[in-house]
Amino acid sequence: MRHGTRIACATALLLTLTAAPAATATTDTTTHVDGQLPSGATYMMDVPTNWNGTVLLFSHGYNAGPANPAQDAPDAATKPLLLQQGYALIGSSYASTGWAVTDAVPDQMATLKAFTTRFGQASRTLAWGRSYGGLVTTAIAERHPDAIDGSLSMCGLVHGGVANWNNTLDPVFALKTLLGSDVPLVNLPSQQAATDAANTLTATVDSAQSTTEGRARIALAAALHNIPVWNAPTQPRPAASDWGTQQANQYDAVKGLLKIAAFNRRQEAETRAGGNMSWNTGVDYARLLAQSSVRKEVTALYKKAGLSLTKDLAALNRTPRITADPAAVAWMSSTSSFTGKLAKPQLSIHTIGDPLVPVQTESALRRAVSAAGSAPLLRQAYVDNAGHCTFSPAEQLAALHTLEDRLTTGSWQGTDPASLNARATAADPTTPTRYVSYRPTPYLRPYDLAHPADGR
Repeated sequence: MRHGTRIACATALLLTLTAAPAATATTDTTTHVDGQLPSGATYMMDVPTNWNGTVLLFSHGYNAGPANPAQDAPDAATKPLLLQQGYALIGSSYASTGWAVTDAVPDQMATLKAFTTRFGQASRTLAWGRSYGGLVTTAIAERHPDAIDGSLSMCGLVHGGVANWNNTLDPVFALKTLLGSDVPLVNLPSQQAATDAANTLTATVDSAQSTTEGRARIALAAALHNIPVWNAPTQPRPAASDWGTQQANQYDAVKGLLKIAAFNRRQEAETRAGGNMSWNTGVDYARLLAQSSVRKEVTALYKKAGLSLTKDLAALNRTPRITADPAAVAWMSSTSSFTGKLAKPQLSIHTIGDPLVPVQTESALRRAVSAAGSAPLLRQAYVDNAGHCTFSPAEQLAALHTLEDRLTTGSWQGTDPASLNARATAADPTTPTRYVSYRPTPYLRPYDLAHPADGR
């Protein structure tokens, strides 16, 4: 049985069942509750004595396991600030690790039900999450709007599952083709096979990095994923024409992609989906590069290496393509892709230098929401920092308060960078405030349920 069957019926079942007895610890300021849901997922709740009536349902990011703890806040620095301001914090572990949306959504809703049973009805319920938890949060926003008042996605996979795996396929396809490796990219039979493939292709990339030709081709692969040229806080921030530093930064991120998502996480997702859920049939890689945020760097590096970019793109376009398993695509689409139909306000924030979930995912979300006619309910804001989910506590609190203002006033106010930074400084003057005006380039391989042609 596919995990996706829970989407149709398990939410209702879980919400009618009684959670296991919870363990409670109380201090002078906070009541902490640990419990277990009928699904086997654990949950945690922290309710301050000065509870302001708002409950924050937090969805955590991708967890490869085997440990699977519940989480009710984005990080240890932000959590006490939230409690001091009177928010009740809740969240579950999800019943399984990995690409767990079919467990995560019902488990999060069951956690909210357990909270209401224990503490009473909140005056306001906000769903929020980071990284993969942004996907879970957006799924909750689309599928259970009556249970929440608004949602906040932070560095989220708001482009959805099919788009994610298609765009993860493109850079490794380019690396395999142009660097001459022979590794399986899809239909990985086990985690060991995934690790072996990742290690083999990483070694090929390491070798290629020692030549100007190899560096140019690595940059091309990075461009097909929109990997930014500044993508970790520890990296130097390169000048606009410092092609060498830009590529060196991308090289680190490409290896991270190989080690994290392109093989091991893919294999886990393929197991859930029942096969390969991504494809590159019909893709014109010259067209994709022309839309990439870093195409100028690629052109410059190819020129320096004395390589023909036209010939390499032609080689990609004539290489035998990878086809998807239609049933696996259908599973990923039904469980992990979005209609763009919002019934309640959503704010989505992203760092501009995210290598794992590139900021262009926000363009994909905007595309879906606009097509569905929900654009007035969505606002997006951008933080000038490198890395995945590298928000300060101040920046997260500012986003949360901005969403609350939208619910209180009925209109979006203060979503410009200056207002967000002022609000962030007021919320926590000890950590950075880096909201900036920014418009991401298009997402290269969009797929959503508001555009039926995406699946062709």
